[in-house]
Amino acid sequence: MKIRNKNRKQIFLGVITLAVFVVVSFSFFGSNVRNVYAEDSEDKLKDSIDSIEKKLAKEQAAKATLEAELANIQNSVYSTQAQIDRARKLIKESKENISRMEEEINSMSDKIDLQKEFLRDFLQEVYYNKKQPVASLALFKGDFSRALGAFDRYLTVEEKMIQIVLEIKSTQEKIKTEQEKVAEAKENHEELLENKVVQQHALLVDKADTQGDIQVKESSIRSLSQRLSTLKSQLSGFLGESFNASDIVDAIKFASKKTGVRKEFLMAMLDKETDLGRFTGGCTYQNTRVKIADKTEFKNICEELDYNYKKQKISCAASWGGYGGAMGVAQFMPTTWIGYKSAISRYTGHNPPDPWNLTDGVVGMAEKLNRAGANNKKNEHYAAKVYYCGGPGSAYWKTKCEDYADTVISWSNGYDEYF
Repeated sequence: MKIRNKNRKQIFLGVITLAVFVVVSFSFFGSNVRNVYAEDSEDKLKDSIDSIEKKLAKEQAAKATLEAELANIQNSVYSTQAQIDRARKLIKESKENISRMEEEINSMSDKIDLQKEFLRDFLQEVYYNKKQPVASLALFKGDFSRALGAFDRYLTVEEKMIQIVLEIKSTQEKIKTEQEKVAEAKENHEELLENKVVQQHALLVDKADTQGDIQVKESSIRSLSQRLSTLKSQLSGFLGESFNASDIVDAIKFASKKTGVRKEFLMAMLDKETDLGRFTGGCTYQNTRVKIADKTEFKNICEELDYNYKKQKISCAASWGGYGGAMGVAQFMPTTWIGYKSAISRYTGHNPPDPWNLTDGVVGMAEKLNRAGANNKKNEHYAAKVYYCGGPGSAYWKTKCEDYADTVISWSNGYDEYF
């Protein structure tokens, strides 16, 4: 009987032990699965965000190109319309000149007809006197010299009248010639007008097409922006808190004033690095690839600031390679932060400076960009590449580093309203 009870106890203890082992093992395995899943989901979200940001930058660049084309088309429309208006004005003036010349020609014709009538009567009288010399002589009472003088005067008047008629005809011919020239010019203006109207129509069609393309790009940009916002909201479940917008602007202004780096550029950099301070890391130093030197400095920084280095979040290593470990608002690597501590403290008065503090982080970012030449706007693209990749020696200098800088520069054009 005792043996049976003993066997039962052993069997019971064995079952209990097995159950506890299974539960503990499952709990441990489940915890690891959740951690792996969380990191995998975060990486996928980050990759999706990076992909959409590139598409968004590309669409924004395409939209800017289309807007420049639209501006050129609109200028051509204005220029062509001015030419059309000028051609119409010239045609109107030509018509008025032709009408005026028609009136002048008709007036000249009336004068010629009147002169012809006078000349005809006069010639008849001269002809009569030539045929009736005795009568003419009797008219002047036998004074031959007076009769001859009268006859000469007739001839002189006749010549003058003929000359007048010829001059009128000459003037009339000149007016006709001028009228023909004006008519020819009018035809040329009408032809020009027709061509410009056709050209204007084509430009307006191009304008409408380009405006349609811009609307398509704007729709795409809105869609990508909404998707990006959704993904970032999802990612915020893994990462840190948001900063107040006015605090961000104040920090940017402060850092810009101290370092000379353009405010809009700083805003774009902060947006690109941590979505304006929201996403300061999704991993710990234990569950992502971090260089040994960075691990050491990370522990020192956390201890100095009274943070638990085992729980403090840092950036995860990218899926395509490299190391994680970037800290805080400006995503400094711990070994890099050490080289900027004194400058940050000098500017902010915080000693030691805190990479998770908004002002310290933004000032550190501004100082690093300043040392890369970003206090001059023309050097911003290069400075952004240096910030992300370290320098031209990076294997990704002409690929991922270039894309990163292109995105930042594109975004920097959209922050004017904040300042």
